[in-house]
Amino acid sequence: MKNLREIEQLGIMQYRAEIDGLRAIAVIAVIFFHAGFKTFQGGFVGVDIFFVISGYLIATTTLTDIQRNSFSLLAFYERRARRILPALFLSHVSLLQSRLVLATADRYARVCS
Repeated sequence: MKNLREIEQLGIMQYRAEIDGLRAIAVIAVIFFHAGFKTFQGGFVGVDIFFVISGYLIATTTLTDIQRNSFSLLAFYERRARRILPALFLSHVSLLQSRLVLATADRYARVCS
């Protein structure tokens, strides 16, 4: 594992296979939990793993920018928005479309009124 000084010298954050491994474990845990496997009751921990990974990546990026004197709160939030908003928009549009297709006429009338 590289420390922050080594990351700074590289100039960019390199790919970390172990982070992808943790992500895979987290995804599997959440899927098994929602699938209702009785022998796997701790799947909600997968969400906690995602939070820890996100915190690590955000902290590493922010600390690197601070050490380079290039940190900007506005740029930080712009990067977050560029990563999150397209997926948020797509998921909302997909959900709306599926609800309109799957809704009965009576339900559709209640939703649209």
